[in-house]
Parts: sequence; structure tokens; C-alpha cells
Amino acid sequence: MAALAPIEHLAPLRAAVRALASPHDPRLVVHRLGLTFPSPVGLAAGFDKNARRARALAALGFGHLELGTVTAHAQAANPAPNMFRLPKDRAIVNRLGFPNEGAERVVARLAAHGGARAVGVPVGISIGKSRAVAVTPIEGAIEDYLASFRAVRASADFVVVNVSSPNTPNLRAMQGAELARALLLAIAAENGRAARPVPLLLKIAPDLSDEDLEALLSVVDLAKLDGVVATNTTIARTDLATGAHQIETIGGGGLSGPPLRARARQVVQRVRARLGKSVTVIGVGGVETAADAMALVRAGADLVQMYTGFIYEGPMAPHRIAGGMAELVSRERAQTIGDLVGA
Repeated sequence: MAALAPIEHLAPLRAAVRALASPHDPRLVVHRLGLTFPSPVGLAAGFDKNARRARALAALGFGHLELGTVTAHAQAANPAPNMFRLPKDRAIVNRLGFPNEGAERVVARLAAHGGARAVGVPVGISIGKSRAVAVTPIEGAIEDYLASFRAVRASADFVVVNVSSPNTPNLRAMQGAELARALLLAIAAENGRAARPVPLLLKIAPDLSDEDLEALLSVVDLAKLDGVVATNTTIARTDLATGAHQIETIGGGGLSGPPLRARARQVVQRVRARLGKSVTVIGVGGVETAADAMALVRAGADLVQMYTGFIYEGPMAPHRIAGGMAELVSRERAQTIGDLVGA
């Protein structure tokens, strides 16, 4: 984040980086959510929680950014240590718990820098539940989400409702069909009353059973959401190269990176099969190469996101992946990346 500061704040440097790294291949352009994405490769939520480096990150070649997760109330991170690298697995475990300055302040910072338009690529904002607010009774949690939604909707190109982080106590209970129905219908109704409704997506966990996933997707369908982000981090610790003692020492938290890759593809495939072609599916989990990204596209993702792969692969990762995807599109003799979605 410190290294990105000069790019963020010096317009000539930002323009030079953008000229070098931004994708310019029309075959990679994606038209979804009423928006134009210059590349399918985006940055997942959690990296720029407070919208401090949005313009710099876009200049590195990301086709969209998901900022946040923000909450209605500002809150600190969970007690340290709360983030760990697993180099043997090229993975990360985090239990940060939505640390952010609060939705209103984060949006004000984005606006001060020219808003989403100044970023140059579509900007999503992820909203979550404040730690101080209980899941039940559900009315309090709904009002907390609505407060965040009202704060961000005018500044975001799309909004992602995050009910799937494992690091906020009881948050994942809101993926249950009954609670999800109450929450998502309330946010969708609030969105529908706006002069300019914003595309609304739900971020889901990879750890849901097939039955629970189907029930949740039925709620997504009922609420007529515009899309799904699949998936968040996992609480599973299976098939890791990292030793069991180290895993036990690290303790709880969400695991991200290549160990999540196969399950993310499975969930993307199930989401696409259940909801059809009309919704937008964003695939997240283990993206390090163009082949990883294309596997999510073939499973049914319109767009992909990365976070852990960005940490391990470095600042030119989105540029390299987009270039590799363009080569794969050419190899398949497709006109655009969209022709390969679910192929």
C-alpha cells in the first residue's frame, strides 16, 4: 500500500503506469451489469478496505475493483496476529474481521478523489455487518446493512452484500435461507426505491453444503439480485502442504489462494446452472495465472477476481493474466471472452 502511494497521488506517474499495464484488447472487454469492464480480471474485496489506492490499483491493469468491505460503524481489526502467509501453499489465512473507517468516511475519500469515474474502471463496494450489531434479532442487522448501503450506493458502480466472511461472529448464519431472505429483500426494496438503482450482488462462502447453497440461490432468485460473487475464503484446512502443527498454531480464519481453487470452480458452476445466463457471476479463488482465470470463466464466471495471487505474483499480475487470457481466446478462435463463459 505504501508503494502504491506515488501512483495514487501523482497523475503523470499514474498515467504512465496505466499506459504500460492496462489491457487494450477488445476481445477481453466484458459488458455486464450495465457496465463496461476493460478486462475480466478484477481485484477482490479486502485489499483496499478504505479506498486509499483505487486509482493506483486500476492503473496496474485491473478491469474492476471491489473496495471494502465497509460497515456502518468504523471498527478496528480483530486482535493481532490476524494474517498469515502459507508459502508452501501460496495461500493466506486472515481473521481481520472487516477493519474499516466506516462506510460514510470511505465513500467521502473516494468522492474527494473524483469518485468511481476518476478510477477509470468499474468500482464495486462491499458492505458487511458491523461487529457491534448482533445477527438476531434480524431487524437490527438489516438496518445496519441498510445504513451502509445508503452510504455507498450513490458512489458505487455496483454493491456486493457480504454475508460470508468467517471472521465476524455468526455472520455466516445470514446465509441461511430465512435470514438471507429477510436481509436481501429489504436491501433490494431499498434499492428499488432509488432514482438510480445500483446493480446488487451477493458474496457467498465456499463451505455451504450443496443443499444450503441451493436454498440460498433460491433467495437470490427471489430477490432478483443482479449477480453472485463466488467465493469468499474457506474455513477448511484440507490437502495443505503446510504442516499440521503450523496450521494448528495459526488457528482460525479464512483461507484463500490455490487451496480454494477447485471448490470455487464448483460453486461458480452450480451458481450458473441454478441462476442461468441473466445474472452476473464473479469467480474468486486461487487465480494466479490466465489458465486459472479461464477455468473459472469456463465454469460460468463472467468476471474473475484475485487477491492472494496478487500478493504472491506481484503488481504486474493483472496485466500478465489479462494478456494470457487474450492468447487463450485467440487459441479458441473465439470473438470475445464472453463466448467462452460456461463453455
